[in-house]
Amino acid sequence: MTHPSYGELRTVTPLASVLLERNPGMMTLEGTNTWVLRAPGVEECVVVDPGEDDEEHLRRVAEAGPIALVLITHHHHDHVGGARRLADRTGAPVRAIDPALTIGAEPFVGGEVITAAGVELQVVTTPGHTSDSVSFLLDGPDAPQAVLTGDTILGRGTTVIAHPDGSLGPYLDSLRLLAGLPDGTPVLPGHGPELPDAAAVAGMYLAHREQRLDQVRGALTKLGADATPVEVVELVYADVDRSLWPAAELSVRAQLEHLRG
Repeated sequence: MTHPSYGELRTVTPLASVLLERNPGMMTLEGTNTWVLRAPGVEECVVVDPGEDDEEHLRRVAEAGPIALVLITHHHHDHVGGARRLADRTGAPVRAIDPALTIGAEPFVGGEVITAAGVELQVVTTPGHTSDSVSFLLDGPDAPQAVLTGDTILGRGTTVIAHPDGSLGPYLDSLRLLAGLPDGTPVLPGHGPELPDAAAVAGMYLAHREQRLDQVRGALTKLGADATPVEVVELVYADVDRSLWPAAELSVRAQLEHLRG
């Protein structure tokens, strides 16, 4: 699946459309997915992850309709950097699990059901990529349930555990939780294309993490128990493009902490 042109609002489900920000990079893939949610026939919308502080992108987000509410999946700049400007432009409140990111409203909590723009979003805490990462279960009239995953599950590739804020143990628990969603629950990720089945993808992520943990265990056997993250990366990720090694080192640090903890 290919992404639409930058700046074009694309319908993905009856309740969700996506606006792709032009901020491609190693960590953002093609760019940040800003999700625009509303029930059919409803004018106002909910925005999830407004993206970076980019005037053109935020103007297009604001033009998507009167914004009832802005929600944040986690604190990384490529998801939340433009929240303040969007709030100032539109007057929409911003809610996150972190009070420091909340504007004109209260932080949300795990399990809370948020109702706006004719849709319901259940907050599901899914820490691991970061300590404050959340996902949203999206429901609405005459539409199947979907899950917005932020960076917990990406549209392609795998997620970096942003050590030390992120942690592998909680991340594995989050994947197990998502693996328990009903078969065929679509994934609406923070980066990359949408995916058809959250449970299947979460299962693949779990298998990948277990494989990497086995590789790290093998590296420690070969290099010694006190091997550094850089040494482990050089051995385990020898077949991976070196430009990805800094991101891999973050995950290896999380893996080492998990194994040594």
